[in-house]
Amino acid sequence: MYYLVYGIFYLLSLLPWRVLYLVSDAGYAIVYYLVRYRRNVVMHNLKIAFPEKTDTERKRIAKDFYKNFADNFMEVIKLVSISEKELNRRFTCDYNVVNDLYITGKNVQLLSGHFFNWEFANLAFSNNFVYPLICVYMPVTNKIFDRLFRKMRSRFGSRLVAATEFARQFVPFTRGRYVCGLVGDQSPGGPDNVYWTRFFGRMTPFVKGPEKGAVRLDAAVVLSSFIKVKRGYYRCKLKLLTADPKSLHAGDITRQMIAFIEETVRKYPANYLWSHRRWKWEFEEDKYVKNVI
Repeated sequence: MYYLVYGIFYLLSLLPWRVLYLVSDAGYAIVYYLVRYRRNVVMHNLKIAFPEKTDTERKRIAKDFYKNFADNFMEVIKLVSISEKELNRRFTCDYNVVNDLYITGKNVQLLSGHFFNWEFANLAFSNNFVYPLICVYMPVTNKIFDRLFRKMRSRFGSRLVAATEFARQFVPFTRGRYVCGLVGDQSPGGPDNVYWTRFFGRMTPFVKGPEKGAVRLDAAVVLSSFIKVKRGYYRCKLKLLTADPKSLHAGDITRQMIAFIEETVRKYPANYLWSHRRWKWEFEEDKYVKNVI
């Protein structure tokens, strides 16, 4: 069954971009107007993030977000067969920010947010970094589609580590050179053993893992954001946060990462994944004040 599904997706990936975007337009209309997928969550998040905007302005952002959301799925299909040349033409970046660290002997912790299109970024990074790229991903429940996504994500050499098995699967890679790519704005499973800091003006919990891993392994920390220039074209920004994570105070890396993500989202609000419940935990000062950064 897997080979049948893969064959179908491969053939679909050969369709012209304009045809896939026609399908995306139809998908947007269905998801936004008919299914109303997580509309309440998206609008709730946007009201928290942009209280200064009018309802009309927030609705415009929401519609543009859903268009990007639909495009993201169509572009994933295209990535099944995209060539290195076309990938590099459509996703541009100064990779030397990372590659110049190789001669220092440092490994790299690459931290980003839920920006569109992260699948483009994964393939472009693995294709252009001199380091092997370790991509931490969340497994798909359906085994056929999980295998399909793993094949697509590893096309240009990414080593995949399941987030659910990170502690066990990542250890062998620490003995060599690597860039470990992590989405640093994941919502934690609980509000206790986390960092709390302001995100769009509201106290928000963030997992400690990305920062603690960088400090423990003494890896340079690079921040990454990418924006949609136009359909099918993205521009990436890489910023070296520190090459000496042990010199920083606890929470500094996480706080600077969140500020970097928020700055990008404020400039390009429709390019962020608003459909996840970012503010599902309430801050209780008497309980969590010790974890504020």
